[in-house]
Amino acid sequence: MSGEALARRVRDAVRRALAREVAAIEEIPAGLGRRRFFRVRLASGAPAVLVARVELPEDPARRPRGVPPEPALEPLRSFLAASSIPVPASYGGDADVVLLEDIGTLALWQVATGAGPAERRALYHEACDLVPSLQRLRAPAERIPAFSRHLDATLFRYKAEFFTRWSLPSALGRAPTSAEAAVVQEAFDFVAREAAGAPQRFAHRDLQGANVLIRPGAPPGARVVLIDVQGAFLAPPEYDLVCLLRDSYVELGDEEVSHQLARICSALPDAPGAEIFARRFDLLTLTRKGKDHALGFYHAAQRDDPSQVRFAPTCARYLRAAARRSAGLDPRLARLAELIEALPTSATAGPPAASARP
Repeated sequence: MSGEALARRVRDAVRRALAREVAAIEEIPAGLGRRRFFRVRLASGAPAVLVARVELPEDPARRPRGVPPEPALEPLRSFLAASSIPVPASYGGDADVVLLEDIGTLALWQVATGAGPAERRALYHEACDLVPSLQRLRAPAERIPAFSRHLDATLFRYKAEFFTRWSLPSALGRAPTSAEAAVVQEAFDFVAREAAGAPQRFAHRDLQGANVLIRPGAPPGARVVLIDVQGAFLAPPEYDLVCLLRDSYVELGDEEVSHQLARICSALPDAPGAEIFARRFDLLTLTRKGKDHALGFYHAAQRDDPSQVRFAPTCARYLRAAARRSAGLDPRLARLAELIEALPTSATAGPPAASARP
């Protein structure tokens, strides 16, 4: 759909929801999804500015076959706001165009990249402190669909296939063999079984620094705001922390990650023991960052957008470290670690050659 057509949809949504006219519309650079975002300046009254989130048809390749698409933003956003989770306010709209509070575009990863150690630590304290609050949430699944969604074996299988198809060629310089694909699948199945035996708690699902905005002018303790919450599901207690502390966009040092994990572990509702907490954190790193590593190559090949490939070395470093720590747990993980050792951990020239793509 053209930008002009989308702008018309936004203007119509503002008229229906607020009975007001739009003075100006500016498109906001979007992330990897298909949604489009617009900063909307209104002709009069308050709010003077808002953000319009426009839903477009999703990319079905980004989810397993048979798994339904993400639910709508509402009523989850309202539920989180009522539970004192910082999310943008809503000004109405419909299933296709949601009108939201304009928090700005300054994301945690951007601030953290330029911050000194003390300020970066304080910001991550605020972000990590939301994880126990999220995990205490409860609601009937028929009211809040997120509580019927799980990080399950189907999703782990999808992550294994995605990693095999889009990441392994960067390591091997060719398409993986069926035996190499089996190594990945068996290791991810191992992680799936470990995850199934863990407590299942509410998780944002994509709690990386790009989805944590910093509210301009807010005091410490009230600065972070969560966006992109509609993908929430139930997952082991470590899942959101993997997303946040093993972020592709900002690479925290091991000491900082250890500090944040030690702070949060005992504050979680299930307060896992330190050994199982560290074990699951590494296992979930393998599957989550495996998918993130593959995502850059997928977008380069399927959408002609190589911009995310530059984050592959960071993901590879996370994968290599977690694989080395986990290799002694099971022979299947040891075989995966051997494959991961071949992933480039320095700047890569780009996606694998077309002939190497399955």
